[in-house]
Formats: sequence, C-alpha cells, structure tokens
Amino acid sequence: MGKNKPRNRHKHYKVPAPGTSPGLYEIDQDALKPQIVLHTYNQKSYKNEILDDISNIDKLVANTDFNYWFDIKGLGDNGMFETLYAKFDISRLVLEDITSSYQRPKLDEYDNDKYIFSVSRHLYLGENNILCNDQVSFILSERTLITFQETYADCFEPVRKRLEVGKGNIRIAGSSYLMYAIMDVIVDNYFSLLNFWGEELDAIEDRLFDNPDRRIMYDTQAIKRSLITIRKVAWPERDKLNDLIRTDSVLISDLTKTYIKDAYDHCIQIIDFIESLKEIASANIDMNLSIISNRMNEIMKVLTIISSIFIPLTFIAGIYGMNFSREDPATGKVLPHNMPELYSPNGYIWTWVVMGIIAIVQVIYFWRRGWFK
Repeated sequence: MGKNKPRNRHKHYKVPAPGTSPGLYEIDQDALKPQIVLHTYNQKSYKNEILDDISNIDKLVANTDFNYWFDIKGLGDNGMFETLYAKFDISRLVLEDITSSYQRPKLDEYDNDKYIFSVSRHLYLGENNILCNDQVSFILSERTLITFQETYADCFEPVRKRLEVGKGNIRIAGSSYLMYAIMDVIVDNYFSLLNFWGEELDAIEDRLFDNPDRRIMYDTQAIKRSLITIRKVAWPERDKLNDLIRTDSVLISDLTKTYIKDAYDHCIQIIDFIESLKEIASANIDMNLSIISNRMNEIMKVLTIISSIFIPLTFIAGIYGMNFSREDPATGKVLPHNMPELYSPNGYIWTWVVMGIIAIVQVIYFWRRGWFK
C-alpha cells in the first residue's frame, strides 16, 4: 500500500501578547533578508535595478516624470521599516500589519489620500504539492507602489514581463493599475489551484469505482482542508476588491476601477468554484464510507449464511457428543431416557447424511430467497 499524501498544515504565526500597544512591530528572527528591486517606468521607458537598501528612497522617487515600483522580498530588516516611517510617513499600524504576516486581505486608506495600504494572500503549491500561504502587502501613493513579500517566492513575473514589453495600459495607467495587475495575478492563480484540486478529485472518484481503499478518505480530506484555506482567503479578497471599486480615493483611477471589476468577477467565480469542489469532496467521502459499509454488509451477509448453515449441524453434533449410553456397560441394564442411537449400526454415516441433507435444504432455501445475489 502506498503512502498517503502529506497533510497541508496551517502556518503558525507569532502574535502579539494581549495588551500590547498598537503600532509596535517586531521583526521575526527567522525573517529573510530583504531583496529589493526598483522598477522605474513611464510610457516610453523602463528599467530595473537591485538596491541594497531604501535609505534614500525620497531621492529615488524624486523625478515626477516616472512611476516607481519597489519590489521587496523578505522582511528581516528593521531599518527598512524605520526609513518608511521617517521618510514616507507610513503609520506604525501599517508597519505592524506588514511584519505581522497573518493578516487577512483588506484595504485601508490613510491621511486624506496620501497613501493606501492593502493586503493580499499569495497561495501556491510548494514541495510535495503542499499549499503555501504567504502575505503580500501593498503601499500605494501617487506615483509609487511598494510591495512586500515574506518569502522569495516569485508570483510577479507576468507583471514584470508586461512592464518590459510595455504593451497595454501597464505603463500608462499609473501605479494603481500596477497594483491591480499584481492583485489580478494573485487571484488568477487561485483558478490554477482549484483546477489542480478539481482534477485530483476526479482521479479520486475514479479510484472509488475501481479500487476503493482508506487512502481515498485521507487524500480527499487533505484537498478539503486546502479548499477551506482558499475559501478563507477568497471571501475577504472579494470584499477588498469591492472596497477598491467603491473608494473615492484619487489614488485609484477610474480606468483602474474598470479593470478591478473584472478581478471582482473572478473572485465570485472562484468562490462558486470552491463551493462546488467542497461538495464534490464531501460526496467522495460519503461515497467512500458507503462503499466500505456495503462491503462490510456483504461480508456480514456471507458470515451469516455460513453461520445459519452450521448452527443446526452444530446442534446435532452437540447432542450426539454427549455420549449417554443406552445400556450400562457393566451390568447390561437398560438405562431409561438415554441415547438409543449410541450403538446403532452405521449411526456415524446416517448422522452425516442427515446433516448433509439439512445443509443442502438450507442452501436451496437461501438461494431461492436471493441471498446469494
């Protein structure tokens, strides 16, 4: 028998102690060292460069002819967040949410449209198809977008390629469109995950009809657990996109809102898809239990038939195994109410014949009643 699939386990995050003052953030000791890439672009040009830090971020974004995207992977630098606080006047509540990477998708607006803070969840399959759930944070200002990822996992490659090529609205629609494009990639990746799990459930259903075994229940439960995880992400992601559509912030252009509506529709489709797959997973588990129950019923039916056949035979064997003699072997005196057949000639053969007839009659009776079908 093969091994069961590895279980998808929830990531456990360090949460602040009860009563901790809001706005205090603590960098996890296992946090990765930041890898920072600055993308500078406008309608006519695009370039990217790797930065060691963002200590001079105010000078990097000084030219108003360009838009800027700081792609930051890894949160293990306290000085980076202090720079954002000092030079971009980012609220410490936002910095706390970025470093506390257990946030649900959400949208917050700060300081009269000075900047917008948003959170998404990047879901992808890691080693052994284990579901990984990472936080992606956005800080959007007039011409600048800063993204934060807690790991080095790359989900922005399609957006970077579009920036390099320069086709479509990616370079001309501003930073808010770039933020939408990244969110759209994250949401579309949910479809890939659901398609993968849908194929897995179809394969499990085939196994149910061909060769059901207990691994089916374990594999289905692992998929169902993953579906619950993505459902917990998709619902608030939908609400966040709805907030982006309805916001009055000047940082979100009307063109961007038009495209965000499309991402919102995708979220609704994802939620419907999740519910359908959850029903299929539950149906597979129920069917597996029904098959096991039916198999057990068949086994019990066979055992019952065998027992029913042997019960009267055992009864006869028990009676003639008592050995109560008809005559006293010492005196020859006839003993009343004892077994007259004990010394009968051919008694052993006749007993077998009677028991055989009883067994055959029972088999014929059970067959006519349909017990062997």
